[in-house]
Amino acid sequence: MYIIAGLGNPGREYEKTRHNMGFMVLDRLAEDSGIRVNRLKHRALTGEGRIGGSKVMLVKPQTYMNNSGESLGEIVRYYHVEPENVIVIYDDLDLETGTVRIRKKGGPGTHNGMKSVVAHMPSSDFPRIRVGIGHTGSDEWKDFVLGEAGKGDTEALEQAVKQAAEAAAAIVRDGIDLAMNRYNTKKKKSEKGSGEDPEIGSGQI
Repeated sequence: MYIIAGLGNPGREYEKTRHNMGFMVLDRLAEDSGIRVNRLKHRALTGEGRIGGSKVMLVKPQTYMNNSGESLGEIVRYYHVEPENVIVIYDDLDLETGTVRIRKKGGPGTHNGMKSVVAHMPSSDFPRIRVGIGHTGSDEWKDFVLGEAGKGDTEALEQAVKQAAEAAAAIVRDGIDLAMNRYNTKKKKSEKGSGEDPEIGSGQI
């Protein structure tokens, strides 16, 4: 069994904000997979179905971003799912807008939702899919992540949502190595050929 979780904030006021990319990807994946994410379990909206030949549970924690791990950790423990079968999807300030990046494992950086997830998971060795939302520095970061994307970014983010949903399905169907080869196509905007891919370097709520 796989658990695929998208991080975000519940409520209409957050629905279209940059910080809700994880929720948006989950919604797209649910639509593509024919899975209804409408059951409230363990403080999350959940839906169960199959991708390829594998059983999956799609999860949207309803505990607000900063406490995402309270819900997800509870689900992982309840279903006895190994960390390598838990895929977490979230926004990333430090990736160029529209970039999709898969990693096998890593730390939380300063993304508070991921800090909570890592704190409540048995291990940080779980796959994650980051969706780049960029940050020019012209806005205070809290206002930026809780704001809606501007006209110029909308198309790139819509494409990223589609690609991230496909990437999550590919991890389940084909394994993470093939999915990384297929979807890790764009470089981090601050990368300078070092091959490094650090976690988020700016504070997030």
